[in-house]
Amino acid sequence: MKSDNSIVKIDGIDKKILRSLMADARRPILEIARSIGISGAAVHQRLRKLERSGLISGSKFTINPKALGYRTLAYIGIFLDKAMSNPRAVKELERIPEVLECHYTTGNWSILIKVLCRDNEHLMNVLNKHIQQIEGVSRTETFISLNQQIDRQISI
Repeated sequence: MKSDNSIVKIDGIDKKILRSLMADARRPILEIARSIGISGAAVHQRLRKLERSGLISGSKFTINPKALGYRTLAYIGIFLDKAMSNPRAVKELERIPEVLECHYTTGNWSILIKVLCRDNEHLMNVLNKHIQQIEGVSRTETFISLNQQIDRQISI
């Protein structure tokens, strides 16, 4: 595992370890080690190296938002009146709990955000009372996701 110009290079064993954990992050290290044919300590050491290299950025549980009543996922393109409004707008967007992601973009919008709401009425409230009230926001363009078809990580 070498790093040239911040690109992490991994070998076949690293790939097997990563694929196993990507499929089931709760899989015990000893079980992974047995399936690959190396020791548990070797798997543990390789995982620590992968973490230090920045390839692995943590682990997390995934919450099913529908189980909590959040059924409306939307992507909102935000038009700002000036490019210098970007940092201030992002700071304000961070304060809105429904905003899950925020990206600077090329193209028509200055910012693209991903928002999760309980329903369309909740989304309208977030748009009208929070996002569109941010200083510098001139207008927004909203796209509601009807159903997510692909959800994956990069292939290893």
